[in-house]
Amino acid sequence: MGYIYILTNPSFEDYVKIGYADDYKRRVKELNRSECTPFAFRVYAVYEVDQRLTDMKLHSIIDKLNPNLRSIDNIDGKKRVREFYKMSKEDAYSLFEAIAEINGREDKLKLIKATDKEKEEEEIAKTLDNGDKNYTEEFHLNKAETDIAEVYYELKAQLNNLGLIGEPQKFYIAYKSEGKNCVDVCVLKHKLKMWFNLSKGKLDDPQEYTRDVSNIGHWGNGDYEALIAIKEEIPYILELVKQVIKSVKQ
Repeated sequence: MGYIYILTNPSFEDYVKIGYADDYKRRVKELNRSECTPFAFRVYAVYEVDQRLTDMKLHSIIDKLNPNLRSIDNIDGKKRVREFYKMSKEDAYSLFEAIAEINGREDKLKLIKATDKEKEEEEIAKTLDNGDKNYTEEFHLNKAETDIAEVYYELKAQLNNLGLIGEPQKFYIAYKSEGKNCVDVCVLKHKLKMWFNLSKGKLDDPQEYTRDVSNIGHWGNGDYEALIAIKEEIPYILELVKQVIKSVKQ
């Protein structure tokens, strides 16, 4: 017994990945260990099946219906046929629904609700321009509610006082000292997300305010991540930032 799954990824929102796994949660974790995509894969839907490689039959059906949907390329003269299809997640799910209804197995089909983090990444991806763009502070702040923008400006002032200068990038604003990234700030609608440019085990965080992202896909530099939603959190954050600055200058 296993699952045929539909995976989505904000990095290529026009495509879905359709495949098979005995344990679809483990499969997604494996895919998300890679740093080749800015955003993580998420499970959109799963269909429980009794046999392995049942997805191959589904691939065959889709290919016969429209052979132009599947992602196929050539690397060094070798043809690569992938499990990615150019279709919306809704269309892919409709196909799963039809198959489940034909087989009288609607109870085996499950639509997976997106987590807050997954919704957040989809929201950010929609704001990004795939073409060349001169990213500015205003570009990032356009995503934020007024109260979060105020938190950002207070944080920025304090980081500037520590000698850090912000340089807007595509996914975050990099605050640097002597040209080296110290902390990266991602402006979201309801909070700020920060990454501290220190390796795992190098940050003294007695309040355990940060989390370890050394084995989790993320945009910023370093192995520590923190969320900020109110100005009262800034003083403690600055103590952490000072550790990064000291490390960078050594």
